[in-house]
Amino acid sequence: MDMRARPYRSVLYIPGSKDRALDKARNLPIDAIIFDLEDAVAFDEKPNARATLRAALAQGGYGQRMRIVRINGLDTEWGEADAKAANDMDCDAVLLPKVETTEQLDALAALTDKPLWAMMETPRGMLNAAAIAAHPKLAGMVMGTTDLAKERQCRFRADRLPLATSLGLCLLAAKAEGTIIVDGVYNAFKDEDGLRAECEQGRDMGFDGKTLIHPAQVEVANAAFAPSDEEVDLARRQIAAFEEAHAAGQGVAVVDGKIVENLHIVTAREILAKADAIASLNG
Repeated sequence: MDMRARPYRSVLYIPGSKDRALDKARNLPIDAIIFDLEDAVAFDEKPNARATLRAALAQGGYGQRMRIVRINGLDTEWGEADAKAANDMDCDAVLLPKVETTEQLDALAALTDKPLWAMMETPRGMLNAAAIAAHPKLAGMVMGTTDLAKERQCRFRADRLPLATSLGLCLLAAKAEGTIIVDGVYNAFKDEDGLRAECEQGRDMGFDGKTLIHPAQVEVANAAFAPSDEEVDLARRQIAAFEEAHAAGQGVAVVDGKIVENLHIVTAREILAKADAIASLNG
């Protein structure tokens, strides 16, 4: 699958210590899984969680879902062992919490050959987002909005205005480097309307998808971050009209009364590629 087209609509956190949750995730219609060895695992369970997760990944059954292992920070007593264990697991990437400097990523890169992902969840991380996104081994960024709000001492607002600058800095950094970036969690997992509004906001801002804390949130996220039928239809018509105009020696086309140039065709092809990738996952 084209890595740029690979969907990340729904990225579900799963505790690495829970056999039942690890098994259930195999049958959920999610695009990616963050297998969590950090916040979701009690201190005294962390060594056992590594073994539990390794066995589950070795068993397989996760299909084409992106498999990301979130380790504990390297400044904790568990982080280095987590990183070394994840390097031997059947996973696609290793996610480091509270990334603030490129030196932290260098330290992780010395422990694993896997692509790296970074949790962006502190003020210093926001200020260093451009350098973090440019790290040669970084493949993805995850907004940790709950921790970020705590660190920022900002109040919750449905429009997330207090976090707008932080979200924007990370988005700009990721887009500048062509790096995947997924939005933070929505904690009120029974509030479907609130989740939908936040997913639509994140999609409109440019996030590739949404991290989720409960399977009940998957359907909403998948719908919000997938190309709509109208977008797919327009993309196909734009491509057809532009190719016809190009064959006639013209540089632009007109669709639905709007000019269509080459930049629109690039976007149209990306929309169709994502739709095809989603269909492949669902198939």
